[in-house]
Amino acid sequence: MSVQETSSVSERALLLLEIIAKAEEPPNLNELMTAIQLPKATTHRFVSLLEQLGFVQRAADGRRYEIGHRLTALALDAMRHSFQVAPRRAILSALVNETGETCNITMLDGDRLVYLDRVESDWPLQFRLKIGSHVPLHCTASGKLFLAFASPSLRKAVFRTHPLPRHTPRTLTTAVEIEHALDEIRRTGVGTDNEEFIEGMSAAAVPVYDSKGRIFATVAVHGPVSRLPLSRALSFVPALKRAARAIENTMLEQKSPTYHNGQRSAHEIPTSV
Repeated sequence: MSVQETSSVSERALLLLEIIAKAEEPPNLNELMTAIQLPKATTHRFVSLLEQLGFVQRAADGRRYEIGHRLTALALDAMRHSFQVAPRRAILSALVNETGETCNITMLDGDRLVYLDRVESDWPLQFRLKIGSHVPLHCTASGKLFLAFASPSLRKAVFRTHPLPRHTPRTLTTAVEIEHALDEIRRTGVGTDNEEFIEGMSAAAVPVYDSKGRIFATVAVHGPVSRLPLSRALSFVPALKRAARAIENTMLEQKSPTYHNGQRSAHEIPTSV
C-alpha cells in the first residue's frame, strides 16, 4: 500500500470518528455512508475496523454507532492533561480562594462521572477524591445535573439498566424519587448533593456548555456539612457560574451562546448526555 493510500485510509477513518463523535444522535450505516460519501460496503468495512479496535461501538439498538470505550478513554486523557496545564486550573484555584472550599471539574465517562481536575481547600477536614476518580450519577450533584438534561429516553434506559445503590440514608434509589429531584434541577440549573453520596458532605454544581449549548462538563464545590451545609453551598452558585463561563471561554473556539439570568433558553437545552 502506498503512502498516499495509507493517508487516505487514515483520513477516512478519522473522518468517520469525527462524524460519529459530533452527531446529535448515533448515526446508522446509511447516514454514515451519506456523510462520508463512500459506497456502503466501504463504509461498513471502515466502521467495522473502528469497532474492532474499540474506537466505535454499537448503540443499544444494534444498528447505530457511537463512540467506543477506547476513544472515550483517549479523549478523557487528553482533557485531563489539558486541564492540568491550561488556564482552567487558575480559574479553579481562584474559585477555591473565593469559596474557601474544594472545587472540581467533572465530565461523563460512560455511565459514571470522572474527576478531570480539582483544587483542594486549606481546611484539614475535607473529602478527598483524586483526579481520575469515578463516582455515580444518581447521587452526586454533577451526576444529577447530567441526568437532568439528558433525554427522557436515555434517563429511562439508565434507570432500567443500571443499579441505583444506596450510599447513605439520604440516597435516592428509585426512578420516581430521582425524577422528582431532576425536575427541580431543570428548574434551577443547579445540581445538589445533600449527603446523598457521602454522609456528612454536601455539594452544588453548575453546567459548562459547549458551542451548541449542550452540557459537557460541570463545575462543583463540596465540603463537610459542618462547615458547608447545602444552603451555604448554594450561596456560591453565582461564583460557580462565573467560573463555568470562564472555563467555556478557554475551551470554545466559537462564541458562547447568550445567557439570560444565568440560564439557557429552552431550545439550547441538550437532548442527550
